[in-house]
Amino acid sequence: MKILVNTLFALDIGTRSVVGIVLEEYDDSFHIIDLISKEHKERSMIDGQIHNILSVASIIQEIKQELEQHHGKLQHVSVAAAGRSLKTAEGSITIDISERSLISTEDINRLELSAVQNAQQTLLTSDELKEDDHYYCVGYSVLHYKLNGEEIGSLIDQKGKEATVEVIATFLPRVVVESLLAALKRADLEMEALTLEPIAAINVLIPPSMRRLNIALVDIGAGTSDIAIANENTVTAYGMVPVAGDEVTETLSSHYLLDFPLAEQMKRQIASQETLTFHDILGFEQEIPAEEVIDVIRPAVQRLAISISEEIRRLNNGTSPQAVMIVGGGSLTPTLSKELSVQLELPENRVAIRSLDALTGVTLNDTIEASPALVTPIGIAIAAKRAPIHYMSITVNEQDIRLFELKEMTVGDALLAAHVTARQLYGKPGLALTVKLNGRWVTIPGEHGSSTTILLNGREASTKDRIRNQDVIELDFGMDGKDAEAAVKDLVDGPASIHFHLDGLAVTVDSEVLLNGQVASIDTMVSDRDELIVRQANTLGAAIEKVYSIQHPKVSAESFSVKWNGSNHILKHRPSKYLVDGREITHQYIIQDGDIIETRSPEHLSIKEIADELEIILEARADVMFNTEPVSIKKQRTAVFINGQLADHAYQVQPEDQVEFKSVSDAPIIFSDIFSFTDFSLPTNSASAYRLLRNGESIRFNEPIFGGDRLEIQFE
Repeated sequence: MKILVNTLFALDIGTRSVVGIVLEEYDDSFHIIDLISKEHKERSMIDGQIHNILSVASIIQEIKQELEQHHGKLQHVSVAAAGRSLKTAEGSITIDISERSLISTEDINRLELSAVQNAQQTLLTSDELKEDDHYYCVGYSVLHYKLNGEEIGSLIDQKGKEATVEVIATFLPRVVVESLLAALKRADLEMEALTLEPIAAINVLIPPSMRRLNIALVDIGAGTSDIAIANENTVTAYGMVPVAGDEVTETLSSHYLLDFPLAEQMKRQIASQETLTFHDILGFEQEIPAEEVIDVIRPAVQRLAISISEEIRRLNNGTSPQAVMIVGGGSLTPTLSKELSVQLELPENRVAIRSLDALTGVTLNDTIEASPALVTPIGIAIAAKRAPIHYMSITVNEQDIRLFELKEMTVGDALLAAHVTARQLYGKPGLALTVKLNGRWVTIPGEHGSSTTILLNGREASTKDRIRNQDVIELDFGMDGKDAEAAVKDLVDGPASIHFHLDGLAVTVDSEVLLNGQVASIDTMVSDRDELIVRQANTLGAAIEKVYSIQHPKVSAESFSVKWNGSNHILKHRPSKYLVDGREITHQYIIQDGDIIETRSPEHLSIKEIADELEIILEARADVMFNTEPVSIKKQRTAVFINGQLADHAYQVQPEDQVEFKSVSDAPIIFSDIFSFTDFSLPTNSASAYRLLRNGESIRFNEPIFGGDRLEIQFE
């Protein structure tokens, strides 16, 4: 005994007519109990797009009321949309199931919808869409189920490490879906589920067991021809062309001067009557043989066949499929199936019109006449049940947004659907400032922008908060950050000015600043790409140099005239000792703000101190080991003359002395120099043989030696 599971109501809102269907769902089958079809009273839909919402809603209302007389109140309906401006995207989701119990049907549904959401994110971030484009998901098909990376027929009750679902999802422009929803709302109906017309048809005509074959399904309506491709056990592509039966009707209307509805009626009679009788718009009656009418429409049928064939090949990687199934009212157009076989280079028996008798698991009430036009309406109800897309309505900044409903939808999902990007959730950072400081490029970042405040139904929320149908989201967008700005002193590590006391005198020493080659202050504001040279006087030595430039009375007195390499150098008489808190400091001491420094000045400077100041080498020295004895070897590099007289290095220079340094030699210290600093002498016996060694290796008398060398003379 069959058990009734549910009663379903579906609508196929087409370009030429609207079909309402009520069917009963049983455990493993469906039974069509009622079906009503009504044509639009005017051309309120063109190429699958609603142009007159009021007119379409009126037809829907009529069908709803007639069905309600026999089946009670109808409030929820499943609908399908034509594939006008169709976009497709693939998505996948992988989850860890190693710690989970057996996978249920509900788990798989959630996985499929998560994969669809990933496909939507892929589409929204693709280059295909402009910033103001809005697309809604209208259906999907599963490409593959995978367990631990391997394809599997079903995930139900499976155990493993990870489960994967891959889908192909279809998306339509917002205007197509919104107009459909508006018409339903005016007819006092709520959309329970949404699907795409070719998805609806393929679900009932091509079951999974048949999808290993390369088959194209074409749903030819009045305004659009929707296409689905099956191959390798899955649905591989969806597409559409905006031409269908109306192209043929318009040809008849133009050729015979007929009103459009009359031309449509005439088209339907071609296959059933030998002679067609009609009145044109001028009132003249005409009788035309059906064969002549077929010749008139043949070019339009050929154009339609060419458009459909080209799209089939494009979706099928440039090749023709093994077979083509055509459904929908437009499939009955005379010679269309034959023209399709010609264009696709297929035998005529590989392109076939399919009707309700091809459906498995579906039975009809005896009062319903089977027709290819009814395949899609029945498929809508079944497809919406098997792979439903449920939508919720959310308002984002007074903009109505509809997004398909997963188990737990969040504010972030709504923002994604409203095309609010992550960047918009924060104000833009200010422009950075790039400056070349002492040869190195330094970047000063601009201020960070403030974050956007999100209000969910008037309360502050985050992107992770859950949302429900009819929720209202308001965004108070964050402010952009200020552009970076900086003075010279902001770029210097450490203080740009140092304040200290030297021998009781308050001293302030600023860093030396060159901005683009010009002297500048530490308070000068810099601009982008400026070049800065900053010399900081933060060591004692550098600060004292600055003090000389401001004529500090304690340290600017006598000087020494020194001659070196033919040039005169003035050497200031500098203090040799500096004290902070009684502790002696060196020139490398880092001065701290507030330091109190005292100086202790000697009366004389030694030659060595002057040489060190000018970085003059007075003598070269090498400490070596000679035959196990330490020896210090010295070699004069520079001679010193005081007031024209050769002087010893220990001489104490007076302020009035004239000091001259003369380079004597830059020859290296060699092995033979050792004998000037030891008592060793070579034997006079010419018969004695010997070897000179440096660090165990042979060496000659005139080869250089260095500090740390081990020198030996071995006799043989």
